[in-house]
Amino acid sequence: MLPQPAVGTDHPLHRFGPQTRRAQPASRHAAALAHENETLAHAMQLMGATMSYPHNAEIFGENEPAEYLYKVVSGSVRTYKILTDGRRQIGGFYLAGDIFGLQFADEHTFSAEAITDTKVLVVKRSTLAALAGRDAAVARELFTLAGRELKRVQERILLLVKSAQERVAGFLIEMAERAAAGNIVELPMSRQDIADYLGLTIETVSRTLTGLESTAAIEVPSSRRIVLRNRSALNRLNG
Repeated sequence: MLPQPAVGTDHPLHRFGPQTRRAQPASRHAAALAHENETLAHAMQLMGATMSYPHNAEIFGENEPAEYLYKVVSGSVRTYKILTDGRRQIGGFYLAGDIFGLQFADEHTFSAEAITDTKVLVVKRSTLAALAGRDAAVARELFTLAGRELKRVQERILLLVKSAQERVAGFLIEMAERAAAGNIVELPMSRQDIADYLGLTIETVSRTLTGLESTAAIEVPSSRRIVLRNRSALNRLNG
């Protein structure tokens, strides 16, 4: 394991949880929710500590105590497990604004690594749990996070019955929906990462991307940039 990075003194957390639009509330209820989110963000900023991890550095390991919750401030993170036969299975990719490390057990079931140079906000679980006990808004946000993680696990199960083309198309749509650039997808992860996430070989991933490009569904200007040219076709493939 690499040495633990030094904890910074700044706390650059702007939001807790996935990115939300800064739209003007359309009702009193929406205004109340916006106020709760701002209050939560402020509380997490006070409680969290910013840590930096270089490319490929381990953030936490499988079976280590799950004492903290993490938010990506900048960069990107992958969670993974090494199977008994030596293969690697990637559980998820986390980008700026995403929360990871949410566990229902006392130990991590996956390891986590920085894909690129990454900064994360680290918050102690016990402190967060105490806050949730006092603040209904925090409790609701944690419940929402748990629901998202459960949905992601369910979608991973469904992935196993899909063809390679369906898996790759679904992955591209997922990444596009999480990106700020619309149909332009900047991939921080390698082809091998994608293969280990989708349960495919790197050759199959490359061959499938070439096939999608030949049908004009996508354009691949570089290995880390993909342009979705026909999202309708990709959505049909994704089912």
